[in-house]
Amino acid sequence: MDQAAEEAQKNIEIWKIKKLIKSLELARGNGTSMISLIIPPKSQISFYQKMLTDEYGTASNIKSRVNRLSVLSAITSTQQKLKLYTRVPPNGLVLYCGDVITDEGKEKKLTIDFEPFKPINTKLYLCDNKFHTEALSELLESDDNYGFIVMDGNGSLFGLLSGNTRTVVHKFTVDLPKKHGRGGQSAVRFARLREEKRHNYIRKVAETAVQCFIQNDKVTVNGIVLAGSADFKNELSKSDMFDNRLQDKVVKIVDISYGGENGFNQAIELSAEALANVKFIQEKKLITSFFDEISQDTGKFCYGVSDTLKALEAGSCEIVIVYENLEIIRYVYKDSEGREIIANVAPDQEDKTYSIDKSTGTEMELVSEMPLLEWLAENYKNFGATLEFVTDRSSEGAQFVRGFGGVGALLRYALNFEQLTDGSDDEYYDDDDDFI
Repeated sequence: MDQAAEEAQKNIEIWKIKKLIKSLELARGNGTSMISLIIPPKSQISFYQKMLTDEYGTASNIKSRVNRLSVLSAITSTQQKLKLYTRVPPNGLVLYCGDVITDEGKEKKLTIDFEPFKPINTKLYLCDNKFHTEALSELLESDDNYGFIVMDGNGSLFGLLSGNTRTVVHKFTVDLPKKHGRGGQSAVRFARLREEKRHNYIRKVAETAVQCFIQNDKVTVNGIVLAGSADFKNELSKSDMFDNRLQDKVVKIVDISYGGENGFNQAIELSAEALANVKFIQEKKLITSFFDEISQDTGKFCYGVSDTLKALEAGSCEIVIVYENLEIIRYVYKDSEGREIIANVAPDQEDKTYSIDKSTGTEMELVSEMPLLEWLAENYKNFGATLEFVTDRSSEGAQFVRGFGGVGALLRYALNFEQLTDGSDDEYYDDDDDFI
């Protein structure tokens, strides 16, 4: 899996956790019968099974019969889930179990168990009238790495910033000639030697940057900051010797007063805002490249639910771009002849003609319904595509959501959508507007 695909997969996992947190926070139970259990990596399942057995004994003494039965039921369900695991998964285990009250006022048993996408170093057991999701929010905190190259006339420092941890990866000193010689050689020869040494210095920095920030042909940092007091940093950024993969990751070039570790600390302070905006910048780049395809009329783009899904099925989608809060539901029906009819409909759509069998005029059998975003997150790999979530917080993102319905794709090759439509009208109903 290449780095872009890994990053996209991580973003999807983060989106799933955000969505889960939202639904768990809204869930409410009757009494204190909602169990939140988080087991960190390398723990023993047997320890938690014993703990739940002890809890069962304690809960048997609850005076209220209704509350007692619902708590005992939740503990039993949690124990049953834990029996499915012989050991704790490498990243830990998160388990939520309890009776929640649905919108209709009925009680429904809810059990969720999963391994987080990165290690969760929290130990938690709570039985309450709500689920506790605070520990899940920690999974959303950024663990991005940023590389720093601090250059001046005395040498260079290569640093790494991850969260609040800063590390000096490598540093070296250099002895460059000053601007003026002390006689004994012609001015032209001195200038040539000086230029040659500066050139060799920039070459050494460029080569060391590759050793520090590229491993197994992959860039190991999410962004790079070039810092320095002289013009070296600008020369490096424009130099052909600076690896293109690293050049693409440069997010900021800053002027600093010092070199070395003091310069590293100053560079972190001066670039803080730019680093916070890296994801924001990546999103803007992605949507801008989508708009560029449209303005150049390359044909290697599509937008709207209907065309995007057709392109996905044709295997031509390279990157599917979707708004992270898209509220379209995917319905699957069966008509009188047993064929599957798929309808993608906004929740506020009152017209229910999509559920009517065109040949008989009767209502079709509903097979399944789920948010389109969930369906895409589960199935995008089957079509050889990459899935990218975007927000509406940037001007480009807002334009994409308002003008293009929040769904679009960059294609590997141009498609003729009129040909794709042939014979498919009976299989799809999409609540697409003519966005432009």
